[in-house]
Amino acid sequence: MEVLQRLRSIANYQFGRGVGRVLFPENVEVRFSGRTGRVREVYFGGRLIATLKPTGNLSLTVEGFRRIVDVFKPPRFRVVVCGEAVRFVREGRNVFAKHVRDADLEIKPNDEVVVVDEDDRVLAVGKAVLTGREMLVFRRGVAVKVRHGVNR
Repeated sequence: MEVLQRLRSIANYQFGRGVGRVLFPENVEVRFSGRTGRVREVYFGGRLIATLKPTGNLSLTVEGFRRIVDVFKPPRFRVVVCGEAVRFVREGRNVFAKHVRDADLEIKPNDEVVVVDEDDRVLAVGKAVLTGREMLVFRRGVAVKVRHGVNR
């Protein structure tokens, strides 16, 4: 139980108040490193939803972000891309600033973000390279380094 509370606290700190309970319900399965004994992965319903990086931050999977997107209204945590980029982002390609149609203005570089289409369907997860404001203003460069696309 102490481990679950710690994971929830990390999620609340990293993503905002209330995310911990949404992301990590009572019946999650926590897997530990055999070598160090530290938390490594968190599963829900047999599916990986998050990994705990050595830095102490959570890295969410597509499944993990789906849990959050279902509860928190747009634009929170989201980067919305135009239709022409959807196919590439689903395959795990990076998001370029010129394809960003909307973004959470509170996004900072290195934040974990979810990339969605204009109908709020999850396409990919990754790490922000720019702030949310910069994503909307810039026309060149990478906005999000995609880690996992839904088709990959």
